[in-house]
Amino acid sequence: MDRFELPATDKTPHVVLDPATGRFELSGSSIHENADRFYAPIFDRLKEYLARPFRTTTVRVSLIYFNSSSAKYLLDLLMLLDDQHAAGTTKVVLEWCFAEDDLDMREAGQDYQGLLDMPVKLVPRPV
Repeated sequence: MDRFELPATDKTPHVVLDPATGRFELSGSSIHENADRFYAPIFDRLKEYLARPFRTTTVRVSLIYFNSSSAKYLLDLLMLLDDQHAAGTTKVVLEWCFAEDDLDMREAGQDYQGLLDMPVKLVPRPV
């Protein structure tokens, strides 16, 4: 599988899935109106990667903002990874990055931390 990358726009995050290093990153904003159309190819690529994953998969989420429809797809992506972690297919670690003064994004990370079995590291960024 080749490296997969989508550039960021005003409404969609920058996405990188690098199977050679086991790195999956989402950064920027996720406020698109048709979340299904945006996230469908990401799901497809992630499933393709998980058929032959790197031994450790590092997921780095560094979103500034995401809307409720994006939250649902983000959870679905993370649950797919969490299932693979639980099955032992790949060791998955989630790094949830947020600005130090952004309590909403910190709480979102804590919410995902409570829902997932894989390790979730909350990573504050200086403002």
